[in-house]
Amino acid sequence: MRNPIGGHVPVAGGLAKVGLGYARELAAETVQVFVANPRGWATPPGNPAQDELFRSECAAQSVPAYVHAPYLINFGSHTEATVERSVLSLRHSLRRAREIGALGVVVHTGSATGGRPRAEALAQVRTHMLPLLDELTHDDDPFLLLESTAGQGSSLCSRTWDFGPYFEALDFHPRLGVCLDTCHIYAAGHDLTGPAGMRDTLDLLVDTVGEGRLKLIHANDSKDVVGAHKDRHENIGAGHIGAEPFRELFSHPAAEGVPLIIETPGGKDGHAADVARLKELRGSASG
Repeated sequence: MRNPIGGHVPVAGGLAKVGLGYARELAAETVQVFVANPRGWATPPGNPAQDELFRSECAAQSVPAYVHAPYLINFGSHTEATVERSVLSLRHSLRRAREIGALGVVVHTGSATGGRPRAEALAQVRTHMLPLLDELTHDDDPFLLLESTAGQGSSLCSRTWDFGPYFEALDFHPRLGVCLDTCHIYAAGHDLTGPAGMRDTLDLLVDTVGEGRLKLIHANDSKDVVGAHKDRHENIGAGHIGAEPFRELFSHPAAEGVPLIIETPGGKDGHAADVARLKELRGSASG
């Protein structure tokens, strides 16, 4: 099964009208959107007409859609207000995802703030995130996709094996999946560039969380070297990862059929070029 390739699209001015219009200009086969201000706590209701249009157009064109939850969410925070807001914000993203027909909601795995032990933060993740997963009881409910970080500060999940304790804290819930960001995993210390670097990294991920858990890939090159712990995305092939690991990604069994979303610089032209570049690499990958 072919990997759909697309990008994160702007939706200010209309989810379907603006977002899908932008996607068409990228020749995107999959899309990711925000359903709230990514740097705020507001939980806007959405526009039912735009929701329906977005859902029906994505279905008609077989374009899988994803929601990225706001960046402020942190279930490992030592601040009670942040945790409470994180619950409301993530529940909103999950509900909105279902309303627009999105297959998954991407959420950052957060960090253990305030100098608290990682185990204590993960216990808090369990207390507050597991009930949200248990609310996903409908067939058309989205998956919750955990995205690891570049390893800054007291990150709860940055290397492939860090997904293990996180999944354990959430009882390996059936609605739980992984969104692998290539820039983040490289910045965290997984060298994707060496011989079989990408293959070995994906093997480690499967060993940690099991088969079938990788649901989405954020395909981003990196402005910084491996292990730099810096989350700075670069255009495909123009950064330290380079193009070849992306070609290798397409031929790995764990990535079969998994959509790729770019979150790269350069505006619409840069995004269209990156989508085209990834399609070239997909075409030349040995599967």
